[in-house]
Amino acid sequence: MRTALVLLLLLAAASVVGSLIPQHGVADPRIAAMELDHPLRHDIYESLGFFDVYGSVWFTLIYGLLLVSLVACLFPRTRALLRSIRSRPQPVHELDGFRHYAEREVAADPARAIARARRVLRRRFFRVSKTNGATRALAAEKGIAREAGSLIFHWSFFLILIGIALGKGTGFAGNAVIVEGDTWTEAHANYDGNIVEGRFFNEAHTGLQLDVRDFQVTYRDGGSAEDFVTRGEVTVPGNRAEPVEISVNHPAAVGGVKLYQFGFGWAPIVEVRDGSELIASRPVPFSQLAPPRGADPRALPWNGVVRLPSLRPQVGIELSLWPDSSALVQFLETGESSPMLRPVDPVMTYVVYRGALRLKSVETSNELDKSALQVWKRGAVGLGGSEEIGNGLTISFPELREYTVLHVSRDRGVMIMLVAAVLVLAGLIAALYSSRRKLWVQAEPVATGTVLKVGGFALQRRMQFEEEFSRLVDELAGGSEERAGIR
Repeated sequence: MRTALVLLLLLAAASVVGSLIPQHGVADPRIAAMELDHPLRHDIYESLGFFDVYGSVWFTLIYGLLLVSLVACLFPRTRALLRSIRSRPQPVHELDGFRHYAEREVAADPARAIARARRVLRRRFFRVSKTNGATRALAAEKGIAREAGSLIFHWSFFLILIGIALGKGTGFAGNAVIVEGDTWTEAHANYDGNIVEGRFFNEAHTGLQLDVRDFQVTYRDGGSAEDFVTRGEVTVPGNRAEPVEISVNHPAAVGGVKLYQFGFGWAPIVEVRDGSELIASRPVPFSQLAPPRGADPRALPWNGVVRLPSLRPQVGIELSLWPDSSALVQFLETGESSPMLRPVDPVMTYVVYRGALRLKSVETSNELDKSALQVWKRGAVGLGGSEEIGNGLTISFPELREYTVLHVSRDRGVMIMLVAAVLVLAGLIAALYSSRRKLWVQAEPVATGTVLKVGGFALQRRMQFEEEFSRLVDELAGGSEERAGIR
């Protein structure tokens, strides 16, 4: 057990490291910034595995050794408990050496006195047995639930470790951005890089499809979102489509995957034409930039990016969405604007850049690399309108939609964790509210009846057992007020 406690302390220290140092798949931009600003520290952390603590060899080693240590501790204790349950209390010959001892004289003969003692103790849930078949003595014990509760608690902790390893090691979690009217398929590529997969996850995605038919947001009087709901149909491969509704605190569970309502935003449909040729037409999910300190984030515009790598020179367009033209004017004059809760007459401003986009992969962020770009045109276009940029390029804003952000996850260890949590509670209750105590009764005949000799001790709660022992002696003697030699 000491080894297990040391390993548990090391595991806690490793978890602190994993919480304080950015991890791969969670905070990659921070890791990249550290590589630029503090290359030596970055190299040290990388060599020690600090950027991937929970997948490192040393963390796995600590985790595995903790499991082995727990099993090595719990199996002998479990076998001992089973032996104790199967066995009966053992007899003793000298009772007056126990801490709690009393003698009572009763009128009944020894056989009847022992029979009464057996009934009393069984009524108080003691485990009672005869001593070698004798009729003048018995032994009893109570409180084995304490050891059983302690074992249940520790086995539950073992189950928690197994559940964590199974759930996090074989599961995944990511955010899905789905525009109204679109169908999203649960696959690695459709998370746009925003997914964390377990160390033992083998890309066994479910392939379920979610068709978002409608997304609705309700607002409080102050302008904050009160509730947002995603409605649509979900299809598991091989099954029929079923209606689904996902709202805050009411996730949907489909095909072993849970879908949580996480966020929402605006997705204007942006069309770009080169002469008569349509070169871009898609809904662009907009997001809000981090606000300055003290600023209301709801009052900031929604921003998006359209990249046109097929043009020569390449073109990138930064877009900002406003609820109406008056909000845009207000922002230009005062730096403040009305939050876009309900679009009245939305307008979209744009800044067009020309040059090299420097795309390294499929870009999904709303930030444009401007290091090799130059500003070409600026302007604005309203909902349903179209504006000419120049050189035959035209930008249009035909429709405004909303998008939903769903947190999608699969964790096979949830049921194990639930069972373990229930067992932890049950084990704690049994361990904290019971105590081990043993009792022996001997009956010796005398001229006037029988002398009952009662001895016992408690392994825990010894002060409380003194009162219980006194009451037991009274009951065993049949409530007689006559006492002799009580210590």
